[in-house]
Amino acid sequence: MPPTLALFLWLILLVGLLRFDPAKDSGVSLALWVPLIWIFIIGSRLPSQWLGGSVGSAAQALEEGNPLDRTIFSVLIVLAIATLISRSFNWSIFFTRNFVLVLFLFFTLASALWSDFPLVSLKRWFRDLGNYLVILIVLSDPRPLEAVRTLLRRLCYVLVPLSILLIKYFPYLGKQYSEWTGAAEFMGATTSKNMLGVLCLISGIFFFWDTLTRWSDRKIRGTWRIIVVNIAFIAMTLWLLNVAGSATSTVCLVMGCLVVVAAHSEMFRRHPGFLRFLIPAIFCVYLVLAYGFDINGNLAGAVGRDPTLTDRTAIWKLLLTMHTNPLLGTGYESFWLGPRLKLIWQRFGHINESHNGYLEVYLNLGLIGFFLLCGLLISSYRTICKRLTSASSLALLNLALWTIMLFYNMTEAAFKSHLMWVTFLLAAIAVPERAEDRVRGASALDNPGPTERSLRLPLESARQRRWSCVRLPKHPNKLPDHTFDLCEEL
Repeated sequence: MPPTLALFLWLILLVGLLRFDPAKDSGVSLALWVPLIWIFIIGSRLPSQWLGGSVGSAAQALEEGNPLDRTIFSVLIVLAIATLISRSFNWSIFFTRNFVLVLFLFFTLASALWSDFPLVSLKRWFRDLGNYLVILIVLSDPRPLEAVRTLLRRLCYVLVPLSILLIKYFPYLGKQYSEWTGAAEFMGATTSKNMLGVLCLISGIFFFWDTLTRWSDRKIRGTWRIIVVNIAFIAMTLWLLNVAGSATSTVCLVMGCLVVVAAHSEMFRRHPGFLRFLIPAIFCVYLVLAYGFDINGNLAGAVGRDPTLTDRTAIWKLLLTMHTNPLLGTGYESFWLGPRLKLIWQRFGHINESHNGYLEVYLNLGLIGFFLLCGLLISSYRTICKRLTSASSLALLNLALWTIMLFYNMTEAAFKSHLMWVTFLLAAIAVPERAEDRVRGASALDNPGPTERSLRLPLESARQRRWSCVRLPKHPNKLPDHTFDLCEEL
């Protein structure tokens, strides 16, 4: 097939999916296009790279950035702030309920004071602030569950088929060659094979979760169409993941799917406390095996992979010997700049991360930043576990995202402006009370039982995006009492 024809067919497929998607929800806000564009850029390439330019590989270019990228990011940040203001977002409650996250953000901002490149650090901090603002647009939507579903679905609709298109018909855009071995590495619409693996990880988790939570209603015609589309994208995602060859993303995808299945099972629904204990316990056991018995290297060697995890162990040893402030670090996003970057490039080529998220935080923010990050992980986990008790289908996805974030950062660095981090914020941020009540209400309506499904009726005005329940006279012999007040006006 000629590349031009393939591009034309992809455009038709994309327009068809966005226009006639069986899972399309007309009730979600148009403001969701702002976080979609932002996350599309984070998960693929910068605008300057899509337009044929390049930030460059020189250290100076990495420090200066690109005017076009800054302009687009700035416009999106302004739109995000305007959206939140129009919704009368309750900032005081947000700061209270996300105290550890706010403390972490203020510390990263203050770290620019002792950075060797304070201006660069400040620029990157304000750019990365957009990650949190666009996620708040999603979570402050009147129907957050459907907003999350719509956002991730649209993102996958664009990037998954586009990656296949670039790999098969535009290899000069979708493929690169290893600097050391010369072997072909497929990157699709992203910037590296590892980033393509992350895209597949998010896509696989989302479509698996969405299919599982809709499976009980599969006999309904509209739901069955959604499941068919999900299965098609799962197949495309698995093909891309195999092409990318990202071992970390593959393992995390399997792990995330297992978490979704476990949290959805009847046994763990009856005993949610066991699951809340099991995941951190498994991670602690993994830490002992990884650093006490080198399980990562042994497993990699057993399956024919590099026991050094593609020179990661050598990179970690070098980074730990470099002189940084152990308490405060080098400043926000400042480690991979200047003489340090040139020294590392002489040894390991053009890399710009430590391939370990926890080590990356330590290098940039020191032990204080590391412990603040740990506090954020603990507080977000407690928030997710509280939502599990309310039988929220969104909580299943959040738990899977939290788990894979924990393990993914053992061999990759994603605690920064990264597709994994932005997606993780959907689970980590505790929205204000009013919005959280909507999460619970939307989640309960998302998986209604037979009685509840027959009682809810949409209001006449779709613009209100609310649901009301018919309040029936009590008939104890026919219906249990709890069915008469099934939901409240949102």
